[in-house]
Amino acid sequence: MRVLVTGGAGFIGANLAMALVDESHDVTILDDFSAGNFSNLVKFKGDVICSDCAVQPPGPFDIIYHQASITDTTVADQHKMMMNNVEGFRHVLTWASAWKARVVWASSAAVYGNTPPPMVESGQPHPLNVYGYSKMVMEHVARRWHKETGLPCVGLRYFNVYGPGEGHKGKFASMIHQLAKQMKAGHRPRIFRDGSQKRDFVWIDDVIQANLKAAEFSAGEVFNVGSGISESFNAVISALNVVMHTNYEPEYIDNPYHFFQKHTEADLAKSIAMLGYSPRWGLLEGVREYYGSGAL
Repeated sequence: MRVLVTGGAGFIGANLAMALVDESHDVTILDDFSAGNFSNLVKFKGDVICSDCAVQPPGPFDIIYHQASITDTTVADQHKMMMNNVEGFRHVLTWASAWKARVVWASSAAVYGNTPPPMVESGQPHPLNVYGYSKMVMEHVARRWHKETGLPCVGLRYFNVYGPGEGHKGKFASMIHQLAKQMKAGHRPRIFRDGSQKRDFVWIDDVIQANLKAAEFSAGEVFNVGSGISESFNAVISALNVVMHTNYEPEYIDNPYHFFQKHTEADLAKSIAMLGYSPRWGLLEGVREYYGSGAL
């Protein structure tokens, strides 16, 4: 099939684009390179268009994987966040209407805020910042578009994704990436006190699996994409010590963010039952694979 991946120079988008090429699809990437990085696409064998989601690429396409987004959760400029994430998404859905294309797009566990874990898709969203709010609004837009067009539109609420290709994100890369870099440099890993806060860390291969399965789903739904297991930041450091053969103790620092999620954990019942999603990677296995890849 002919496939468009927006945000294809980014971490998840690039991994997805490479997987689609491996499955023999005709893949085009659309990215403005404001956040993505060319290094993720050195081995990509498809068309790359440098533009944002306001300019329609030459279609038609059978499937659009919409990964483009401001993912910096600390951005406080509400207008910038809403214009980029929400209005950019409206442009993409307009293209999909014209092409009769199915859409798979990136939502986020940020819509949950600090609602009690495990987080269930049917629960009431409670975003803590404008990033999470923008994703919640995108979900409303997607539901309405699906109702009006009847075309498949599947949103994936990503939890804490990690894996090769995220290094360009700097301080916005996963905690696994950031802590490993600190430890490799000979420093004690720094985490917010007291390290007991938990995240659902999900290895990139499981996220790609969810995207590919979502493209086969012919309805309008939102699904959680995580490992289904929450791990503390202390546990991340322990896993890194095991894999890296080190023995670093964490350095605890104060948390400057008021919108911090204390505990995320995906309820995967719906994703398993309706998508056939089956996460294969636990934290230690994922960290070992990540370190072994040379990308940490």
